[in-house]
Amino acid sequence: MKRYIYIITDRNRNNLHVGLCSDLTKTLQFYREMPTLFFDSSQQLNRLVYFEEIRNEEQAMERFKFVSTFTRPQKEKMIRSVNPDWIDLTIGLNFENTMKARPMMRPSVSAARKLVTF
Repeated sequence: MKRYIYIITDRNRNNLHVGLCSDLTKTLQFYREMPTLFFDSSQQLNRLVYFEEIRNEEQAMERFKFVSTFTRPQKEKMIRSVNPDWIDLTIGLNFENTMKARPMMRPSVSAARKLVTF
């Protein structure tokens, strides 16, 4: 079963929260629905800036414990190594999940013949 280690932050990048989950999309939805659970309203954790997918549960737990001990500069360095502009990665995840959910549309034979006219 896949596990995800993630770092989520607020809009001003003041707080960096390291987490571990099995369903990243549901976890991000939880953060959206409960914006002030961990911090006040000005520090809503809503920007996914880093995540790793790990297939082994024990390795994921060890990696989570390891990343959780990082200092802020170490976390920032890890984030910048894959996401130098600190863009919100949620947008890409939502797009990817949408594409997985949609059935592939194949052109009909007549449409394909129209495309291959000589």
